Amino acid sequence: MAEEKKIEEMLGSIETMSVLELSNLVKAIEEKFGVTAQAPVMAAAMGSPAQGAAQAEEEEKTTFTVVLVSTGDKKIQVIKEIRTITSLGLKEAKDLVEAAPKTVKEGVGKEEAEEIKKKLEAQGAKVELK
Repeated sequence: MAEEKKIEEMLGSIETMSVLELSNLVKAIEEKFGVTAQAPVMAAAMGSPAQGAAQAEEEEKTTFTVVLVSTGDKKIQVIKEIRTITSLGLKEAKDLVEAAPKTVKEGVGKEEAEEIKKKLEAQGAKVELK
């Protein structure tokens, strides 16, 4: 019972966090405990390692992570674009921009990732797609 209450309290706290705060929490947990939030790849499902590597090279990447590398000269315009792209509040968007290099969006399609990159680069920012 006490364990369930503790878990409910933690979930309540997490529920009220902004996207940026959640991102920072995940990174802190990863660093503190030496774990990763990435889904593990099932090597057995891919067959032999050589086959898996060949298949991975043949398949085109479909999801991307957009990373803001630097803001350039137009920091305010970049903050405005970040707010539009992510729906973050002013403070959260400003914190994200000032903490560059930082992930802007994860798991987006190729078209959306390229569109985000184009918008941010138009404001002078340097962006990478991973």
